[in-house]
Amino acid sequence: MSDVAVYLVLSGAVFAGAFVSGLSGFAFSAVAGAILLHVFPPIEAVPLMMACSITVQAANLFALRKSMQWKTSLVFIAGGLLGIPIAIYFLQNVDTGMFRLGFGILVSLYAAYALLRPTAAYLRQMDSRSRNALVGFGGGLVGGLTAMPGALPAIWCDIHGLPKTQQRGLVQPYIGVMQLFALALILSHHSLSLKVLIDFGISLPALAAGTAVGIVLFGRVNEAAFKRIILGLLLFSGLCLVI
Repeated sequence: MSDVAVYLVLSGAVFAGAFVSGLSGFAFSAVAGAILLHVFPPIEAVPLMMACSITVQAANLFALRKSMQWKTSLVFIAGGLLGIPIAIYFLQNVDTGMFRLGFGILVSLYAAYALLRPTAAYLRQMDSRSRNALVGFGGGLVGGLTAMPGALPAIWCDIHGLPKTQQRGLVQPYIGVMQLFALALILSHHSLSLKVLIDFGISLPALAAGTAVGIVLFGRVNEAAFKRIILGLLLFSGLCLVI
């Protein structure tokens, strides 16, 4: 593949991932990875996606800073910070392929059910700190193994029927902290190669454009459309783990 073709593929993948993440708050790696992992080796694609995803999260947090619910997110974050180191240990010592497959199936089934259900019956408000912390722990564990830390919190928000602004304000800080912590753990053992840094620099224009378009569209979609977008992305992300 020529250098021009690689640049176009890289920019297209990053734009698509940034657009989806700017719109929904998560799923950058699922969307961009569906393309990049077929073009770059994992040792280059994974840290590149993490760096790009963290950049998108930073932009999301800044653009939507007035609606961020850091106080509520802290319970989820505390649980997630305990789950990530365990996931990193499993990645280094255990074959986690079956776990990713099983989780992908569960997420896909839930998303398909939620998209097809005639009416939604929601649980009571998120008033249990222990349950929220457990969901956060599960998200950190899953995120370390699948690069999808936001999947469980997003499902938890859907089960409780949270409005889009409240859901985004809760999940966005959680994902940002989880990704920063995971990247810090990885960098404590490995450094980013010059190739990854160059590719990251090349992808910045597409990253900025995709994020901006996604954030603008987030402010314009209604509640019903946003819920279907989230569930559709969960279904896509789950299938990416299965296929």
